[in-house]
Amino acid sequence: MSDIEKNQFDDRLDVDTQISSGEALILLWRSLKLLKYTKGLFAGKFAFALLSIFPPLLLPWVGKVIVDQVLLQKSFGTTEVRFPPFMNPFLDYVSGMAPIEIMGTILMMYGVLLLIFGLRAGGTGVALTQGHDAATQSELALSAGGSQSGGFVGIIETMISIRLTQTIANRLRTVLFSKLAHLPMTTLDDTRIGDSVFRVMYDTPQVPQICFNLSLTPFFAILGALISLYLMQYSYGSVAPELVWIAGALIPAALVVTVPLSSVARQLNQSSRASGAATTNTMEESMENIAAVQSLGGMAQEKENFEEKSAESFKRHRYAFLFTQGVVAIGMLCTTVAGIYVATLVTDLIIAGDLTPGDFSVLFGLFLSLGGTAIAIGMSWINLQSNVAAVRRVFFFIDYPTEDPGVNAIDAPDTICQSIKLEDVGFQYPDGRTALSDINLELSIGELVAVVGPTGAGKTTLAYLLPAFLRPTTGKVFFNESDTADLPLSTIRDQVSYVFQEHVLLSESIRRNLLLANPGASEEDMREVCKTAGALSFIDSLPDGLDTVLGRSGDTLSVGQQQRLCIARGLIRDTPVIVLDEPTAALDPETENALVTALQKAAIGKLVIVIAHRLSTIKRADRIVFLENGSIAEIGSHESMMQQEDSPYRKFVMLQSGASAA
Repeated sequence: MSDIEKNQFDDRLDVDTQISSGEALILLWRSLKLLKYTKGLFAGKFAFALLSIFPPLLLPWVGKVIVDQVLLQKSFGTTEVRFPPFMNPFLDYVSGMAPIEIMGTILMMYGVLLLIFGLRAGGTGVALTQGHDAATQSELALSAGGSQSGGFVGIIETMISIRLTQTIANRLRTVLFSKLAHLPMTTLDDTRIGDSVFRVMYDTPQVPQICFNLSLTPFFAILGALISLYLMQYSYGSVAPELVWIAGALIPAALVVTVPLSSVARQLNQSSRASGAATTNTMEESMENIAAVQSLGGMAQEKENFEEKSAESFKRHRYAFLFTQGVVAIGMLCTTVAGIYVATLVTDLIIAGDLTPGDFSVLFGLFLSLGGTAIAIGMSWINLQSNVAAVRRVFFFIDYPTEDPGVNAIDAPDTICQSIKLEDVGFQYPDGRTALSDINLELSIGELVAVVGPTGAGKTTLAYLLPAFLRPTTGKVFFNESDTADLPLSTIRDQVSYVFQEHVLLSESIRRNLLLANPGASEEDMREVCKTAGALSFIDSLPDGLDTVLGRSGDTLSVGQQQRLCIARGLIRDTPVIVLDEPTAALDPETENALVTALQKAAIGKLVIVIAHRLSTIKRADRIVFLENGSIAEIGSHESMMQQEDSPYRKFVMLQSGASAA
């Protein structure tokens, strides 16, 4: 992908989108292996599909009987053409019948087949109207299913197909969602939400089609083609051998045309999907920041930006669509030319008396079936390239390193965290910025610790190391005596509750927000933590109390109310370590005082770490960790450090006090 396309499509991590033929084969194989999770459904689909392959082979020969023996009233065996062996029971049964009786028998047989296999065994006809864009097609691909039969067999096979498709897609999208949710914080900062939504919702549904196009589709296409070629050779090989050779060359010819076009198909479809994700990004970011956009008068600019991205998405899809249709047109042209030649040859043989008019329906029917199979196999390969572009985007993040050490992690400790120790810890962001260096700190249960320092000192980065939102670039973080680098991520997160400075609330009820942190919390537990956080008073004033449904990100509450509810949610989790990032920033003095008092009580059995700027909050901490330029400049109580003339903390407080007074 060119630099222009990278900027145009908003890709920040997934920028190397070229797919070689070898990489495409690996992706196809990985997709095919997903069938192992649906063995029963796949076996059922295979059995019904195998059953459905035979009725279409019967119909051309029945058509020959109708033309020759019913309409033209010819006797059987007037030419050297042999009926295939599977027709012998039927021929023995109708031998000696009058033409009207033969037709009656055919109608009865057709009626039975109609109930079992449907009209002309041509499929269920199950299809939904769809657009041509990736999003629309992907939504429908989630429940794609069908059968070459109709009737009872077709209905059952279609139901199995839909269940099979949904099972594969749901498993893969769940795995991808879990992977995206466990990406490191530094990676998430470079990941657009719209792009993630597009990958989960619109890229994963293409994987089941890969499974079918690599297994069932080629198997039954080739099986049907081989049977058709065998029938042509068996019945017409001695009369018109050139017809067999022409029919046999159709599938190789289709692959010769389509295989060299694979790389073009992959790149066109990759660009189409990337541009679609860019459109989703634009919409998501505009709506997420709609208040800022409206307040700054930026709606016209956002509209133009979205229009540009959307138009680019449509254009990229048109390129991919026109390419696909061009390949289809080439295939149809080649098949038509071959068909004209076959029709001419067959009619000449009929005129010469070597074939009967009924043979025309058989031969032309078999030839059209083979031609359709050749085009289907060729287009199946081209469609696989489109699916590969989608599945590459899926496996990119499935393979991306997550924040959990995974299989190398040791077992979780039996006891809860009693202390946290940081040894020679340093952290550097991917862009090269050094946020922390030479951090040595020990924190114990029962403490209320305030982390203080000027803007950019590394306070939040330090706090992010405790729940392993970030991993140290150098040094180690210990829980008790265990290195967190060796602990399962779930163990670390079970020990630490983090209340962010930004208010992150679900657009659901207050109760649901609290139960997110502790599904087993009782009504009494919820009311108690809400009281501690100073949230109970406003919750009780709401019409539905704890069952009040919040707006987007909790925006139906004031900033102070959101902050108090977030604190309550952090407290109800009841972990040994609680980290609060600026918990009192939006609180009035009375509520702040009550909260800090509650935190002091909570610290009796927990380690409470508060990142704060307010002196009224800071000075009540048991210990204060003062950061400056990414390093610990001083540790102590408020009183002890204020008594030292050269204390960096004292200078910071005096400066802050002066700024407040001014």
